Amino acid sequence: METPVLEKLGLEASLQEALPDLIQLRRHLHRHPELSGHEQQTAALVAGELRRWGWQVQEGVGRTGVVAELGPSGEGVPLVALRVDMDALPIEERSGLDYASIHQGLMHACGHDLHTVVGLGVAQLLADLDQRQPGQLGARVRLLFQPAEETAQGASWMRDAGAMDGVDALFGVHVFPSLAVGTVGVRSGSLTAAAGELEVEVIGEGGHGARPHQSTDAIWIAARVVSGLQEAISRRLDALQPVVVSFGRIEGGKAFNVIADHVRLLGTVRCLDTELHAQLPAWIEDTVQALCQGHGGQARVRYRCISPPVHNDPELTQLVAAAATEVLGASQVQWLDQPSLGAEDFAHLLEGTRGTMFRLGVAGPEGCTPLHSNTFAPDEAAIAVGIRVLTASLLRWMAGSSQPAPESAP
Repeated sequence: METPVLEKLGLEASLQEALPDLIQLRRHLHRHPELSGHEQQTAALVAGELRRWGWQVQEGVGRTGVVAELGPSGEGVPLVALRVDMDALPIEERSGLDYASIHQGLMHACGHDLHTVVGLGVAQLLADLDQRQPGQLGARVRLLFQPAEETAQGASWMRDAGAMDGVDALFGVHVFPSLAVGTVGVRSGSLTAAAGELEVEVIGEGGHGARPHQSTDAIWIAARVVSGLQEAISRRLDALQPVVVSFGRIEGGKAFNVIADHVRLLGTVRCLDTELHAQLPAWIEDTVQALCQGHGGQARVRYRCISPPVHNDPELTQLVAAAATEVLGASQVQWLDQPSLGAEDFAHLLEGTRGTMFRLGVAGPEGCTPLHSNTFAPDEAAIAVGIRVLTASLLRWMAGSSQPAPESAP
């Protein structure tokens, strides 16, 4: 059996030496979460570590993003990139961890603290290799530490700031509570859904709570909008093309005995088919207007596209699967049958660039609660797994980067 590339290059020993510090670094980030667009302390910490290892670092890329580069430069040198995200969520942590968030109402409930440290671990191994064996890196490597993934803005900020200029291939990772720690999930083609943000204002006419027939109850109409949209999806759209509409916030009313004249609904829309997603804003507008007018009210509907689907390049996905098989074993690599209806602004970075993202298993022996849960606690053993797979993937890509890349499949 051939020796895995990390062992052959001495990087497995480097990883074992670095892991204790990386785990402590992850716990520090978990204790000190920062919201989207406010990752100043996280970015400063990341930049400091990267400079210490010899990377060329640029801060403030896409507001609070960090870009770092290592390896040969010059015209014609291939460029490969890795993106990890850094932001947290407005969630009150209830995990009970010794290193739980110290900031009330803020939590790393989506694993971005773990992503950040995986990226730093890859950076440390590649820097170690470059110092011990100059010229071993067969291409230039760019690391993107991205802000504001949770608001689906950071990827566009970084792309607009030039972070993707010249990139030939992009790799990404996201934790996945449905997979056991030690395993990874890969999928070619659609990995995540297109996503939109939906705002509905229901306008009625206020009145006394004892005489609702003399008013137009905006709360009652809003309830019809919430349930009516779900019913319309099941009866007016193709069941083979899933659409999810979920409302996460509702505002309305001023007193317990006054009929509300205004209700505001905020929600999200997810869809796998890009053509259908393009039609959804008009369809939702028509459906909501009909529901409101049918009950005597009016509506204002606003729809904002958040992110297109992530499309994994088949060749790069096969490369990640091969690298993961080499460092983890074939039994630890799972091909995912279905895409996720979750959204990921990694898709914005893929505009004009081939790329792939894989799923990193984080469920320990007792399982793992879902993403965005206030008890989310991924198994830290996943850190080493993510570092191994990504480092091996980047090295494998660099080893073959002298060959012309075929066009990606449609």
